[in-house]
Amino acid sequence: MIILAGTPIGNLGDASARLIDTFKNATLVACEDTRSTAKLLGMLGVENRPRLVALHEHNEDELAKTIVEQARDSDVVLVSDAGMPGISDPGYPIVALAAKEGVTVTSVPGPSAVITALAISGLPTDRFTFDGFLPRKAGERETFLRSLANEPRTVVLFESPHRLARTLADMAEIWDADRRIAVCRELTKLYEEVKRGTAAELVPWAEEGVRGEIVIVVEGAAPAVVDEAGAQAMVAELVASGMRLKEAAAQVASTTGMSKRDLYQGHLAK
Repeated sequence: MIILAGTPIGNLGDASARLIDTFKNATLVACEDTRSTAKLLGMLGVENRPRLVALHEHNEDELAKTIVEQARDSDVVLVSDAGMPGISDPGYPIVALAAKEGVTVTSVPGPSAVITALAISGLPTDRFTFDGFLPRKAGERETFLRSLANEPRTVVLFESPHRLARTLADMAEIWDADRRIAVCRELTKLYEEVKRGTAAELVPWAEEGVRGEIVIVVEGAAPAVVDEAGAQAMVAELVASGMRLKEAAAQVASTTGMSKRDLYQGHLAK
């Protein structure tokens, strides 16, 4: 089978006994960085080192078939540098192929930066969406943020520390001024920090310089109270920003309670 193993996101003490046993019994570990995984095995006291194979975004499609075939005969442990593999880390193509080929996939659950940040953010946790890393290019990032302007669920995002100030400034410009945000930094590590406020309030802090791994948790947008004409205008704005009509209609429908089909057809009729 294929075993997805969650590894610590910062604090080594978060490694479970089951994770350590899994490593001790493994013969093959597919990992994002062999050096990082070898170091982790040493810190966890794993003496009988399994064979390590590098698996990253540049070769995972190529290696997927080989790894899945290997898993027919023996267990293959799949890990990323930190957290759960497949969550903004290598792993998805292998899991998808294994499911298609009937190869068993299981998990040794472990820490997740997404869930950890959401839980400590102080923002609603009953419904949320995870959208991974924000686009690097300014224009693409602005378009992406506009697509989330009316998202009613709490949003979890990853961002690079050197782009954080610019991203918060874009959020302050594009989104409702009162929308609450929590920026979680260095989760589970010595200098863990959570800064809360609106995007505009957090910009000066970010401009001073921020280091470490960053997770941004954003409050869902307040429900929109609009008539049909206003809803059609919202669809048109999203389409103009680059979103597909089907997705734009679905997003506006989710925030207004209107029919997705009617919004879609109404835009085409213009």
